[in-house]
Amino acid sequence: MDLLGLTIKDIEESLKKGVFSCQELVKESFSTIKKHDKKINAFLTLNEEQALKQANHYDNLIKKDKNIFDEKPLLGIPVALKDLFTTKDIRTTAGSKIIGDYNPPFDATVVKKLIDAGAIIIGKTNEDAWGHGSSGENTDYEVTRNPYDLNRVPGGSSSGSGAAVAYGGVLVGTGTDTGSSVRLPAGFCNLVGLKPTYGRVSRYGIIAMASSFDSIGHMTRTVYDNAKVLEVTAGVDPFDSTTVPIKVDQYTKKLGQSIKGMKIGLPKEYFVKGLDDKVSNSIKNSLKILEKLGATVKEVSLPHTDYAMAAYYILVPSEVSSNLSRYDGIRYGGSREMFGAEAKRRIMLGSYTLSSGYYDAYYLKAAKVRTLIKRDFENAFKEVDVLIVPTSPTLPFKIGEKVDDPLQMYLSDIFLCPVNLAGIPGLNVQSGFVDGFPVGMQIIGPQFSEELLYKVAYLFEQETQYYKIRPKFKNG
Repeated sequence: MDLLGLTIKDIEESLKKGVFSCQELVKESFSTIKKHDKKINAFLTLNEEQALKQANHYDNLIKKDKNIFDEKPLLGIPVALKDLFTTKDIRTTAGSKIIGDYNPPFDATVVKKLIDAGAIIIGKTNEDAWGHGSSGENTDYEVTRNPYDLNRVPGGSSSGSGAAVAYGGVLVGTGTDTGSSVRLPAGFCNLVGLKPTYGRVSRYGIIAMASSFDSIGHMTRTVYDNAKVLEVTAGVDPFDSTTVPIKVDQYTKKLGQSIKGMKIGLPKEYFVKGLDDKVSNSIKNSLKILEKLGATVKEVSLPHTDYAMAAYYILVPSEVSSNLSRYDGIRYGGSREMFGAEAKRRIMLGSYTLSSGYYDAYYLKAAKVRTLIKRDFENAFKEVDVLIVPTSPTLPFKIGEKVDDPLQMYLSDIFLCPVNLAGIPGLNVQSGFVDGFPVGMQIIGPQFSEELLYKVAYLFEQETQYYKIRPKFKNG
């Protein structure tokens, strides 16, 4: 069985017809992981015994009722969870050894929804500790490697989830996106990755990084699969007051609709010095394909873009310093001395900007800039339906290349973090390949426009089919 050749739709049809069973599917998932993960380091914890029991239970359900898929739309689908997702009786570390032996007593809302929909939890994936990073190198465990080139990073902080889907260990990898952490791994690993509108998916049971920025997303190989998962995870949650009681669309039903006449905006501030020419050319070639599909492209302006990174790295560390203060080595967890360099850096930055005498000068000013950036997007969407920008200014970089230069590492998120500041959705879709490396293209829309983003991405994906290009495990 070839997991990389399957989609959620394929699996549902095959399980109904008895082509293979849930047990066979899950065994194949673990077989693939055991074959590849020693060199990739995507997983921190595997859930093999429970996953096989669940698969056997689902096989019995399918025998009794072929319509069980109406009730459980993700029945049998192997899913990997970023280790920020709280899982009942499955170790949850946040990529940090401070809570390396934590076994939660409950499931996060998203985890519960996935399980209720029939998904099978294969394991918990590696990440930059606490979600702090763009490369996966800030984990307290072994660094995750990119399946397309083992000397390169897979993007972070949801590095393990991206790599696991890319090499075919699972069909779905969950992530959190505070400034890039779903879209960047998706871009570097040739995947579809969604950062939904803030409040579209519950944060309850997710170990917090920066609470007013954190968005709960996921990565898949195809647009259809991504849309199918959001139909399950989206929605209001009484345990999370930031979720919004807006109806969850049947996103998969609208895929394939024409985009003729759609207006696509190209923000001039995103195509500037520092953007790799090969990445820029890939995006421009993709725009030609969208024009061929009937869309029109026009240049727009997001005038406060230059201030986004500065505002982000004042506001986010401020929230980080507050959220990490609970890990004091007294109530639970290890000593604070165990925090890694990046966590310490963000705690110090945040504590400084929130301190007496500096709050107005830094935090308050950054909050005002956040409002201006949100307004820039609102004004742009008066002229166009969606925006298209590169996901990353560069191709996947080498492991160790930026780890000693935090500023260069932070700039990996330069095209991504403005979307989190504004609280709007962004979807990475594959733009193509350059020198054998994936290039990501980000489609951005107004709040709660996920359906529109999927519609654009699906037609582009069907036209190009870059998702069929598999990893070669170069330099392995």
